[in-house]
Amino acid sequence: MYEKIYDILRNECNMQVTTDSRDCPKGSMFFALKGETFNGNQYAGAALEKGCSYAVVDEAEYAVNERCILVPDVLTALQDVAREHRRAMGTKIIGVTGTNGKTTTKELIATVLAKKYNVLYTQGNFNNHIGVPKTLLRLTKEHEIAVIEMGANHPGEIKTLVNIVEPDCGIITNVGKAHLEGFGSFEGVIRTKGELYDNLRQKGDSVVFIDADNKHLAGIANGLKLVKYGVESTDSDILVKGEVTACNPFLDFHWNGGNVQTHLIGAYNIYNMLAAATIGLHFGVSEEQINDALQGYIPSNNRSQLTITEKNKLIVDTYNANPTSMMAALKNFTLMSVSPKMAILGDMRELGSVSDEEHQKVVDYLKAEHIDDVWLVGTEFGKTKCNYRKFADVNAVKEEIASNPINNKYILIKGSNGTRLFELPSLL
Repeated sequence: MYEKIYDILRNECNMQVTTDSRDCPKGSMFFALKGETFNGNQYAGAALEKGCSYAVVDEAEYAVNERCILVPDVLTALQDVAREHRRAMGTKIIGVTGTNGKTTTKELIATVLAKKYNVLYTQGNFNNHIGVPKTLLRLTKEHEIAVIEMGANHPGEIKTLVNIVEPDCGIITNVGKAHLEGFGSFEGVIRTKGELYDNLRQKGDSVVFIDADNKHLAGIANGLKLVKYGVESTDSDILVKGEVTACNPFLDFHWNGGNVQTHLIGAYNIYNMLAAATIGLHFGVSEEQINDALQGYIPSNNRSQLTITEKNKLIVDTYNANPTSMMAALKNFTLMSVSPKMAILGDMRELGSVSDEEHQKVVDYLKAEHIDDVWLVGTEFGKTKCNYRKFADVNAVKEEIASNPINNKYILIKGSNGTRLFELPSLL
């Protein structure tokens, strides 16, 4: 059905794909996607004028000339063409999903594998039904391995993505309490993430890289060829085992390949590091190369970043937040031998009916630990029972900082992206 599109992309090897009419590189192909508040078909003509060679549309009135390709559904066209392109390239693909850590793990895996291979990997958070096919369409014959991140906040979404990606092997970093409003329950999270395992199980000879310490993953991994890593596991067949040796503030750890000093904050990141080491060993990367890659990795995008300003030292983790990642960040912060400590915490979004309970659990944990000063930001934290300072939103926090500057503190900033706490570091 979409042979014409694929033939064009195949014959013009350097053709880029765009879904944004504001970004139309010369000679590219524009896919006119629809959203809740926009209709990409309306911008097809503008995309052609700005430099695109072709526009893929699904409404006949916008197919105004031979450079417009009319299809039944643009999104389906993008996904189907991406799948066909992936098959034609024949690149070995590692699928990555999980509740927490999947982006960091993806980047660590790519960094390690790049020591030996030409690697394509998901940029930023292009891990959904649009970003994944766009990533696959960047594959060339020169790529030897691809690391494709897949995210979900509703049941069935991982199944949709793995049917496009068709991974050869995969990893679920973990399963936790996130997007419960969409998944319905923690069990719904497990089932959805497990759709990666289901896809690989059908292939028979696919490898799954698994955290041997995670009972939830073990419970859904029956019938799979497992390559294991962990910290506490006593399994005799474990490939990589590690332990935290320091975390003040950066994570240092030891594994059976040596000692590694990282630029990541948080003891919980040892699992992301061990996952990358495991996959590296599996694909023939040497222990020395793995250590060099892990030690050289510097996080970005407000994930476990240490930011040192003229006034304070900040642990910035504002890309996202859910009960699992929030508690991991707080437990790590309480263990750090630094003083004085301050935490600025924003609401955890998309928790549905358990939101009140989960926010109260965070507050109750804080009451039992020693953090010198705690600020809570957002309506959900605003409903909790505690004596901590509460702010309606990030703007209220900004006003307080402007009136009463904060100095000489170690500050954890953690919250869902929608709380916009990422705007605070420049003020601190």
